[in-house]
Amino acid sequence: MAQISLTFPDGNARSYEAGITAAEVAADISTSLAKKAISATVNDRHWDLQWPIAEDAAIAIHTMKDDDQALELIRHDLAHIMARAVQEIWPDVKVTIGPVIEKGWYYDFDRDEPFTPEDLGEIEKKMKEIINRRDPVTTDVWERERAVKYYEANNEPYKVELVGMIPEDQPIRMYWHGHWQDLCRGPHLQHTGQVPADAFKLMKVAGAYWRGDSDRPMLQRIYGVAFKTRQELKDYLTFLEEAEKRDHRRLGREMELFHFQEEAPGMVFWHPNGWTIYREMQDYMRRKLTRAGYREINTPQVVDRKLWEASGHWDKYRENMYITEIDEEHANEKRINALKPMNCPCHVQIFNQGIKSYRDLPLRLAEFGSCHRYEAHGALHGLMRVRGFTQDDAHIFCTEDQIEEECGRFIQLLSDVYRDAGFSSFDIKLSTRPEVRIGSDEVWDKAEKALEKAILSVRNDYEVDPGEGAFYGPKLDFKLTDAIGREWQCGTFQADFMLPERLDASYIGMDGEKHRPVMLHRAILGSFERFIGILIENYAGKLPFWLAPRQVVVASIVSDADPFVEEVTERLIAAGLRAEADTRNEKINYKVREHSVGKVPVILAIGQKEVADRTVTLRRLGEKQTRVVPLDEVVAALTAEATPPDMAA
Repeated sequence: MAQISLTFPDGNARSYEAGITAAEVAADISTSLAKKAISATVNDRHWDLQWPIAEDAAIAIHTMKDDDQALELIRHDLAHIMARAVQEIWPDVKVTIGPVIEKGWYYDFDRDEPFTPEDLGEIEKKMKEIINRRDPVTTDVWERERAVKYYEANNEPYKVELVGMIPEDQPIRMYWHGHWQDLCRGPHLQHTGQVPADAFKLMKVAGAYWRGDSDRPMLQRIYGVAFKTRQELKDYLTFLEEAEKRDHRRLGREMELFHFQEEAPGMVFWHPNGWTIYREMQDYMRRKLTRAGYREINTPQVVDRKLWEASGHWDKYRENMYITEIDEEHANEKRINALKPMNCPCHVQIFNQGIKSYRDLPLRLAEFGSCHRYEAHGALHGLMRVRGFTQDDAHIFCTEDQIEEECGRFIQLLSDVYRDAGFSSFDIKLSTRPEVRIGSDEVWDKAEKALEKAILSVRNDYEVDPGEGAFYGPKLDFKLTDAIGREWQCGTFQADFMLPERLDASYIGMDGEKHRPVMLHRAILGSFERFIGILIENYAGKLPFWLAPRQVVVASIVSDADPFVEEVTERLIAAGLRAEADTRNEKINYKVREHSVGKVPVILAIGQKEVADRTVTLRRLGEKQTRVVPLDEVVAALTAEATPPDMAA
């Protein structure tokens, strides 16, 4: 028998007979490891303990302590265990595929009757029975013809089709979990009892076309989540509950901020309350950009295809663009235009007007640019994924030597904005040159070093993503973390050497010759729509006082207090506060509950005693305690609190 050499993570190597399994290797190392082993990595491939190793390789044996491998196996085995449970309960159900996804898995079934919530509970119970049986998991490789005949005999047409999809040079691998069998590439655990029985949960049922084709059968997809421990599952379910409470779509309805409707899919109908938040954020960003040396511009919504062809977007982005055709009377021809999906080509047109000198650089052009991009209907998600949006967009035209300074200025500006919005932390990812790119290595070296030095001038921690830069230049992506630990990518900073070339942008240098500027694409919020959605969820609707659309409600306790309620409301409005009166003939507790659901930060209650003393009873959102405050004092205090952070002393 031929010998092979296996090299372990510590650098030591051992000689074995070819065909040895990873399980046998683990047993050779120690009895303890053999008992704990769940899988291996062989030459960077996740490897089943039962698979033979035929050639020299680097090998690592995994146990449940190795989170990545353990979770993959647990979730993959649960997909099979769930399919087995379904067929044990309903033998006529046909199975298809069940891959691992983030946090869990799903499996698609062909069943005549819809699965109900009660069915999910029954499936979970059966799954735990299967786990407790500790049935062995075994595997074998079959010839294609044998596998097809097996599935035809068992009336599993989807499996027959899947066998036919496997390339000829790949093995047909069969797995058994006890008596139940599935077609799978593996790897898997060694028996069903290795799956934690108290750390998984079936979540929901959804429809899914077979192989994503609307002309094929509609299947039922059951989703599940799984972790290594019961506490991890509990923590995740608690996280989901908290995320549900913060869902910006639900809060948008409760706070009367916006809505969507089918007549304009993916387009936001902003209500007065929501538009107030939008305007406050826009006014804030306008002030920040002005102080940072940006000059605001505005460019057309509809632009001739010729510009998009020149910029390269027509070839690379055409399927995501909204196209319009009009008959030009003077030209006797159709003119094809597009709603702009981004602002950059139009900004170059402004730069190109007139002769620019090196003394004009850096030139920072900012636009609250309204853009439209086609997104698949199924991908739309409230404010987070829309078809019409407005970017806090800007482009900086500069020399190569100015990249570092401009990047540093941008990171500082972004840090200030995120801090004012309530996000104390964010991560930076530096994406470097891809294999397919334009520009010389010298220019790429300069750009990458400039971005890296700019990061280090502000902070010393960042992640490098090799080869993931744009083809025209390296980029930085900024991810902020919200109140419940979710990451959101909002800001970006990109160095572009291509678009100025394609659109013939130039400036006169110190030598009197024409030179190409570098174009720095940058955004902080990303889009107002998405960032407002993130803000709503981060604060669970309880926005900072300066952003709250309805800052104060002045509510009467008795009708005799109505005149004073109106007087107080007028004082607050005159002081610049967003205040309204509630003099309805309702009990004060009803009014408080209603305005609390609407996330009004401050409610001022006024009864006969308050009228006599010219005071108000102040209640803050989320607090049970109230306090009586003189009118002049509360007006002054709330006025100061309403000052946007960039204008506060």
